[in-house]
Amino acid sequence: MCDEKFSKKMWGYVNEKLVKPKNTNENYVVSINAWDANNAKIITYINNSVEHSIDTQLVKYETTKEV
Repeated sequence: MCDEKFSKKMWGYVNEKLVKPKNTNENYVVSINAWDANNAKIITYINNSVEHSIDTQLVKYETTKEV
């Protein structure tokens, strides 16, 4: 079972409360790597949760919000 705190944090990628870091961020490299990894995890989860016919339509999106 998913940890509730973790699930709420991941939901921030969908509702854009957690936005992609800008290059002005002091810890940009660390922040963008973490953001990209989590965003990819969520997109993969969504793609694995839908029918193949829908999945093929989702590959063009780069962010969880777009999906």
